[in-house]
Amino acid sequence: MRQSLSIADPVITTIDAPFDTTADAHRPERAPVHSTPVLMVDIAAVRSSFTGLSAVLPAVQLHYAVKANPAPQVITALAEVGCRWDVASPGEIDAVLAAGADPAHLSYGNTIKKASDIAYAARRGVRRFTVDSPVELAKITAIAPGSTVLVRLITSGGGADWALGRKFGCSEGEALTLLVAAVKAGHPVGTAFHVGSQQRDPQAWDRPVAASARLRQQLRDNGFDLSVVDLGGGFPAATMGLVPPVDDYGTAIMSAIGRHFGGDVPVLMAEPGRCLVADAGVLESEVVLVAERAGVRWVYLDVGLFSGLVEAYGEGIVYRIEAYRNRTPLPGPVGETILAGPTCDSLDVLYERHRYLLPMDLRPGDRVRFLSAGAYTATYSTVGFNGFAPLREVYR
Repeated sequence: MRQSLSIADPVITTIDAPFDTTADAHRPERAPVHSTPVLMVDIAAVRSSFTGLSAVLPAVQLHYAVKANPAPQVITALAEVGCRWDVASPGEIDAVLAAGADPAHLSYGNTIKKASDIAYAARRGVRRFTVDSPVELAKITAIAPGSTVLVRLITSGGGADWALGRKFGCSEGEALTLLVAAVKAGHPVGTAFHVGSQQRDPQAWDRPVAASARLRQQLRDNGFDLSVVDLGGGFPAATMGLVPPVDDYGTAIMSAIGRHFGGDVPVLMAEPGRCLVADAGVLESEVVLVAERAGVRWVYLDVGLFSGLVEAYGEGIVYRIEAYRNRTPLPGPVGETILAGPTCDSLDVLYERHRYLLPMDLRPGDRVRFLSAGAYTATYSTVGFNGFAPLREVYR
């Protein structure tokens, strides 16, 4: 039975039973139990991902990028295993503190902050802020004196599915100016960078680590020091294409730290988001329409760019998908398919250059599952564009 959903409010549910993906197609009582579109997240898998990354980065403080999935169930689970926090707004600060987080374990990583938001964070005990411009540094100095200031370096984003260098970061020379100014204003300082989301090259951290080491030496030459290096995020999930194992990232990053800093290593932190929650989530959608247009098959789903799959914009993130009927994988011949969402906006086309091979027998009512979809889906969903309800969330 379909639930009645408010257009304005997402539904977040916690269930204890495991998600059944192997039911017999010939038993009508085994029909799908969740109305779609729905994001289903396995909390045990989130904990496992944190443990795995911690094991390969043993000297690194892991600060979960809350924006990846701020569901209370996710935050609580990560708090229980000792995670720290990368926050980007007062709302995220409130969310992690409500779960019992230590304010000293929060890092305000957004480089674009209102003065009032900085003041709020400082009142709540946040003492680490990231900047990449003189104006932002001036805000921190005036509002949160003595707090730790991380200066964000720009990176190329090479090797990443979703580069992040255009909007954030400064050059090495600009960073040195900001670091010196921050130290002289009484702030402990560090560097920060992000090598791009869904980074497929474990060596991508080498250059910014080397830049951080050079900046440290220049600070020391002037009688100062660098106390923190923030390795950022970028650790990938299992999307389409080759993704190296997490061990390769740990080996490459710790090797870069050793080469460039030797035995005198500053405090290390990182901001994993996608890699902690994406593989724990499955986004299930329903086929609404299958149509032939100019000799190409189009499949329209009840989920699209506006209801959770924003990262499909420009086909930046390409998910692994599966097709089901009555919870059984669809067999048979496959053919090229363009995937699109349900809204009346022409922008709502998910994948056109990348042609998924989906069963030719696919028809309305069948289900398509997007795998490794636990990150950057539910929080990207609109509150009601075209009157469609926000993406539902189920946690177990």
